[in-house]
Amino acid sequence: MAKLAAKSSARTAAKAAPPKHAAPWIEARANPLELDRIIHERVRLGIIAALGATDSATFNELKQLLELTDGNLSVHARKLEEAGYILCTKSFAGRVPKTEFRITPQGRRALERYLRHMESLILAMKAST
Repeated sequence: MAKLAAKSSARTAAKAAPPKHAAPWIEARANPLELDRIIHERVRLGIIAALGATDSATFNELKQLLELTDGNLSVHARKLEEAGYILCTKSFAGRVPKTEFRITPQGRRALERYLRHMESLILAMKAST
């Protein structure tokens, strides 16, 4: 049992410290393995960035801006909504359905954290060259 605990703590310590020959960005404050996987995907990053720059956007506005199909936008918007990053409001303008998206405070914080993380990686890469 003691051997198992020693092996486990050795593995944990090995994971915590970067190897001496590690790339400079691993030693930097931002670790690329810690990127927000919800936002990092290209389409979702486009959606949340667009919503972060405006109060709201309709389904058709995002679809046109990001050049997406209805299905692609729906799937990625739903993923962001499930994460609590955006709100989706459905209504009618006359008889025409209208879907509108807004970024949530949690989504704005996640976007800002993601951008800081990316800036940190860029600075680390520039410093290593």
